[in-house]
Amino acid sequence: MKKSELALLYFPDSTVAVATNRLMRWVHDCPPLMEELEAVGYHRSQKLLTSRQVSLIIRHLGDP
Repeated sequence: MKKSELALLYFPDSTVAVATNRLMRWVHDCPPLMEELEAVGYHRSQKLLTSRQVSLIIRHLGDP
């Protein structure tokens, strides 16, 4: 799943860029989430998220 697609699920009334920035701010502000994401190979420059990464984000941030 694209980062932007997931971001728009969390912030449907935002532009793609704003939604993505907000989601990634939430992600980076949650150290336990970042730790788990990095453990499964996440990199900041990634445009596509694996299903495991998406499920980690949802587990930590809640359903979009």
